[in-house]
Order: sequence, then structure tokens, then C-alpha cells
Amino acid sequence: MGKPLPVIQEESLTYKGGSDFEESLRAHNLTLHADVITTLQVNVGKLCNQACKHCHVDAGPQRQEIMSRETALQVVAALRNFSIPTLDITGGAPELNPSFRFLVSEGRKLGAHVIVRHNLTVMFEPNQENLPEFFREHEVEVVCSLPYFLEQQTDAQRGRGVFQKSIEALRRLNQVGYGVEGGNLILNLVYNPVGAFLPPPQHAIEQDFKRELQSRYGITFNHLYTITNMPIERFLDYLRRTGNEGRYLRKLREAFNPATVEGLMCRTLVSVDWKGRLYDCDFNQMLELPVAKGLPQTIAEFDPARFARRAIMTGSHCFGCTAGAGSSCGGAVASDPVA
Repeated sequence: MGKPLPVIQEESLTYKGGSDFEESLRAHNLTLHADVITTLQVNVGKLCNQACKHCHVDAGPQRQEIMSRETALQVVAALRNFSIPTLDITGGAPELNPSFRFLVSEGRKLGAHVIVRHNLTVMFEPNQENLPEFFREHEVEVVCSLPYFLEQQTDAQRGRGVFQKSIEALRRLNQVGYGVEGGNLILNLVYNPVGAFLPPPQHAIEQDFKRELQSRYGITFNHLYTITNMPIERFLDYLRRTGNEGRYLRKLREAFNPATVEGLMCRTLVSVDWKGRLYDCDFNQMLELPVAKGLPQTIAEFDPARFARRAIMTGSHCFGCTAGAGSSCGGAVASDPVA
């Protein structure tokens, strides 16, 4: 056990500047530095066919931020030059970017494992109906967000009619071989709490989702990831409107788990925004908190050797990744939610 956590006053709640989070690290004799970079996570823009209440990107149908082909080519060049093992494509709804299929196909040609953060309903947008077959052709790992296995909770977070479309999209993915036991086409789901709560234990809710989706709809999948809602952009607006901002931030701080730090995604990942700028994670990207000064700031200048062992830029939002069992793009990062 480390030293007791520092007392944080309500008025000091901030989202930039990592002093309070750094104090919590120091209380447990910890530092946060990167390891070898294994993942290039690319946010191709904020255009999305949905406008979810918990979205830390503030994505939606009216957003104009879209990665250009020139920047997409720079991403491909980085994959080629440095043989980065994993390309993780996100958005918005990344499929709506004109360079999306180019990034996927070029990434696969270069031998990268490609992950796509998929919201399921984009499959019903114009010219997207063959996405399951495209994913299968390129053996993409598909990570799908689904708030719950019941309609009311899902539509409350994502909008009326989203649940039924999501179920149909999952069926289509199953039909082409995704999420089938013993197969090589990986279909993972993501669970975000509906409201200002921490996620339940990942294994337990995964079993609930598998049982209910199978029994109710005949749907199968590989794994479920629990991800904590981050106090950024639209979810932060929700916290403020409902008077939950201070309570939620205290909840995250009080649930700080030092066992999560070693497995945080920022240690092996570099995040690229739609303009090609570099960040330690997608959350820092949304806060416009770039990588440390002295490092390359754009994907055109990227050199993974210079990013290994770098100090990670932190802020109060980082408590969202270290609360309980921890949170990352791959779900919980610690088996025991108690420090």
C-alpha cells in the first residue's frame, strides 16, 4: 500500500494540468512513462451519424472535422516506416471518412492488425451496407459500442431506434462469421455506464451480455470491454447540467487504484488527430493536451524511438482510467478493483 491520497478540494477540480493526478501517483511511489509503442490510434474526425450523451469526442452529424487523404497517407507512411503492429481507427464514426477503407486496406497490406471502433448503426447509412463483408475481407477486429442488452437503456443514451438497428447490425456481423466461437473474426462489445457511475466488474457484465444477447436475439460475440465515462466534452456537460460534476470527480479520485497504472493504454499507444497532431491518448486529444514539448508533434515527424519512455501528459481526467479496475480502449486493466 502507498501513502494516503492527498485531499483535493472541490474548487480545485480541473481538467488540464496534472498536478492532482501526479500527486496521487507520487503517494504510491509511481510515475507514468511510456513503454515501446505498439499501437497507432487514429481519430479520423468527429463526423458521426449519432450524437451520444456520453461522447467525450462531442461527435455528431453536423461536425466538419474530417481527416484529409494527405494526413491518411502520412499515417500509412508511419506504419510502413516503423512496422507498428496495430492500427486502431476511431472517430466519430470512422467509416464516414472518405479515407477509411484506404486506411484499413493499406494497414492490412503492411501487416498491421487493424481495429475499428464501430457504432453499429453506421452500417445503415448510404453506401455502408457492405461493411460486414469489408471487415471480413480484411480480417478487421471490430469493437462495437452497445450501452446495454435492453432497448430502454440503450436508446436513452444513444437515441430512439438505436437499439433495434444495433441488434440487426450484430446479426449481420454474426452472419459473415464475426463473434463465432472458434473463428478468427473478432467481435468485441463496449459497455459504458448510462449515467455518472463506474462500470461494474467486467467479467460479470460480460457474462450477463453473452447470456442475454444469446437468449433474446441469438447474438454471439467474443469479449465485452467496460470503459469509464470520461468527464470531457458532452459527458462533462451532462455532469454539469445534472449537478453531478463534483460528486463524479470525487468518485473517480476515491477509486484510484495504483494497480492500474502499469496497464494504462497511454504507455504503449500514440494518438493521432484528424489534422495529424500527436497526443498521449484520445482523451488528451479532446482536451488539446499534446505530447510533451521537445517531441515530434505531428504524424509526419513521428519516430517511435523518441516516444518510448516519454513522460505522459496528465490531468484530472486521468483518474477516469485509474478508477476501480481501470479503463482503457481494451477495457479493464486490473483484475482487482480495490487498491
